[in-house]
Amino acid sequence: MKGLFLPVLLLGLTVWAAPPRVPVCEPPRVSMSEVEQPFPEQVQRALDELVRAELARQPHAGLAVGVLRGNSRWVGAYGLRDVERRLPATPRTTWRMASITKSFTAVAVMQLVEQGRLELDADIHSLVPSWPEKRWPVTVRQLLGHLGGVTNYGRFGPSHDSGLVDTAGALALVAGYELEAEPGTRFIYSTWAYNLLGAAIEAVSGRSYADYLQAHVFGPSGMEHAALDDRRTRDEHHAAGYRVRDGQRVPSRVINVSGRFAGGGTRASIEDLLGFARALLDYRLVSREGTGRMQTSMWTRDGKLTDYGMGFATWPLRGHYVVAHSGAQPETSTLLLLLPGEGVAITLASNVEGQAASLRRIAYGIIELLLENGGARVSARLRDSTDSVVNEGLGRVFGYGLAYHQWATRGPGTLPGSGELSEAFEQVTRLLDRSVIAKAPGAALERIHAAHEPRADWLFVRVGAHMARTLEEALGPERLRDYSSRGALAFFNDYLAVCESKACPEPFRFNETLRADLRRFTEGAPPAQAAGHGG
Repeated sequence: MKGLFLPVLLLGLTVWAAPPRVPVCEPPRVSMSEVEQPFPEQVQRALDELVRAELARQPHAGLAVGVLRGNSRWVGAYGLRDVERRLPATPRTTWRMASITKSFTAVAVMQLVEQGRLELDADIHSLVPSWPEKRWPVTVRQLLGHLGGVTNYGRFGPSHDSGLVDTAGALALVAGYELEAEPGTRFIYSTWAYNLLGAAIEAVSGRSYADYLQAHVFGPSGMEHAALDDRRTRDEHHAAGYRVRDGQRVPSRVINVSGRFAGGGTRASIEDLLGFARALLDYRLVSREGTGRMQTSMWTRDGKLTDYGMGFATWPLRGHYVVAHSGAQPETSTLLLLLPGEGVAITLASNVEGQAASLRRIAYGIIELLLENGGARVSARLRDSTDSVVNEGLGRVFGYGLAYHQWATRGPGTLPGSGELSEAFEQVTRLLDRSVIAKAPGAALERIHAAHEPRADWLFVRVGAHMARTLEEALGPERLRDYSSRGALAFFNDYLAVCESKACPEPFRFNETLRADLRRFTEGAPPAQAAGHGG
């Protein structure tokens, strides 16, 4: 990072504010990163207070946080990158990225696919002959989505120290294992599967994995300090690692991560990771269409979503379409979270192991702070288990529908599913029919939990997205965004009011039983904190 860092002392911890960075490669179009500016001062204070409140919950060492929303940007660094030497964490500090490396690898693969040099459905053995043929062929696409049946560390655990190995040595670790499942039938998260993809990148590009990333991922993203995490090339800015044992902070176990090079073997600063996030949002690394494919959840052969696309996890959160990857290994905990339909990126890195829940709380708190100020959420007044199942269905229609609508209209996504919408509304009405639910609430809940998936022809996604589009057309985009804070009951009630004014066909208005449930759930209901898929 060029330029001077400006330290600001707040509440005993140092927060480092850095000037906006300029990408080292000229983007194909004007990027927001060229006009980035700080958030308003009151937002910066609120972000800082949110992070400090989380740090006060438990022992910590160092933490870095980066936030983008549109052309606004904030970076905070807290605590110590090296406790023993009393060295502070700064935006220049580098951290192990752990499994966020998978997102770097997936981007590299998709670049080669878009250039016509690699086929998603190519058998990986044809690209990496040193990996022995297995009972079934395994494709690049399946490896990207953890559907290839490849073991994750085999008989070793995630803290296994492979020693210093090259690509051939990393592949040798996985070569002797048979597939744990027929490809396409089971989601099996696998770091070693991504090593196969790293080897494929080398075979197709004719360059080492490290060189390819530097030239085509790190460079175009302005990631000046990103690299494979070779201990021999670390500098004084790299964070020392720690873990919490019996409530006390102790040094991490020292391991070499070259044996997981393409699945968890990189390091970067928080500025680097924020640059990667910006490049993804700007489609500077992969085309808009390709980015949408990467952010689309895959599914198993029987139509169950895996909540993981190509190198990124995906899920709805209170009507936001989340695209993310976390990382966890000795010395580090990391999180990259994007809301591509809303132009938001959040990046976090800690040098303390096992911080996934803490990083997620910070990220979700930032989302609430920046995007959920549209009014109080109303908690449904429920009187029995049937009410609870109905309310769960309402929340999932809202959560999936609004999230997919935002992602498809303002991000790179495409709405899934087919068939007549009127029939889809009728099917949802039947799923939420309290007389049917009351006979077997458990079975009804199972059907509701599957109704957003391909095996149900994406019912909740299609119906909820149509409702979101109807509300946006009638009330405008600003009002639509408010539902992430106001919740499912406001979403449904406002939709029905719009339908009443527009005289929507009857199937699109559900039925009187469900409308009566909505009225009863809402009457006198108290405000509540947001939770779940959006209800």
